[in-house]
Amino acid sequence: MTVEQLIGKIYNKLSKADFAGAQGRIAVQFNLTGKVTGVFYIEILNGVLSVMPYEYIDHDAVVSGSMTNIEKVFSGKLIPQVAVAEGKIKIEGNFDKVMALAELLKR
Repeated sequence: MTVEQLIGKIYNKLSKADFAGAQGRIAVQFNLTGKVTGVFYIEILNGVLSVMPYEYIDHDAVVSGSMTNIEKVFSGKLIPQVAVAEGKIKIEGNFDKVMALAELLKR
């Protein structure tokens, strides 16, 4: 899988979620490490979703991990808190915003 394919898969999943009640902004950058490297971000601003293949300078948090582990988190095969505890992903910045994004993914 390429970075672009992963971004498309994540966008397709998130675009089906209901963000209507999400007020404010959540901006999380994802840094892919390992065999496949890359960067993308997810922003939810007042209920509007953006998933872009760029760095986000004014992010709330940065999540780093392999493409496999990031994909597992988004597909629900890996719980974010477990992934952090096991060292499969690393979160820098506002942990609460990342968990808020994780909660929105469950909708």
